[in-house]
Amino acid sequence: MVELKTDMSIDAMYEAGQVVATALKAVRKAAGVDVSLLELDEVARDVLREAGASSPFLGYRPSFAPTPFPAVICASVNDAIVHGVPNGYRLRDGDLVSVDFGAELGGWVGDSAISFLVGTRRAGDMRLIETAERALTAGIEAAVVGNRIGDIAHAIGTVCRAAGYGVLDGFGGHGIGRRMHEDPPVPNEGRPGRGMPLRHGMVLAIEPMLIGGGTDGFRTAPDGWTLCTEDGSRAAHAEHTVAITAAGPAS
Repeated sequence: MVELKTDMSIDAMYEAGQVVATALKAVRKAAGVDVSLLELDEVARDVLREAGASSPFLGYRPSFAPTPFPAVICASVNDAIVHGVPNGYRLRDGDLVSVDFGAELGGWVGDSAISFLVGTRRAGDMRLIETAERALTAGIEAAVVGNRIGDIAHAIGTVCRAAGYGVLDGFGGHGIGRRMHEDPPVPNEGRPGRGMPLRHGMVLAIEPMLIGGGTDGFRTAPDGWTLCTEDGSRAAHAEHTVAITAAGPAS
């Protein structure tokens, strides 16, 4: 069931989103050679504490997970696509890092993700990240009243495929509000004009997940959480929470 949010609720979700934006900015600034993923998680925890917010990630356990998630960020490095569990790994020059983060404030949730490079920037990695961001922008631009979920999916998939990248099979964006994952699911590939109509008050977390090698397959790491590219290629993830309004997408 899809819950349509009031304008007041959307404003409250914006405040949660500001906490997310602050945390992602702080994590990106702190990320550098020899900084551990656990240290980045602590940076994000500090932002939550200062904002009086809580984490929808910490302790989260969907049906596929062997254990509750132990951190407030997902930190996915190089061939890890999404759901990376922060550990003692220390970042190295040239690493491609994707950080996903959520915050709950006043009973409402915000969720977003960024990908970036540590130290040396390789052209292929930059193109992968830039394509993920373009796919996200295309998805947001399609998130307008009168369109359908399939229009968002088609916009994202078109950008990814045109660049020669794979799309993580079976995973995508989602509705968001009082809970991190709500209806409807938002695929990263699909046919235009299909699926649920988009209405004023729907709030979606749109999130392209790109695989650099061009295939769609993945494997699950031994931690039971981290999804990695099947071919060992690098991956990028971009996500943003967007409200669909009569005036256009609001974020």
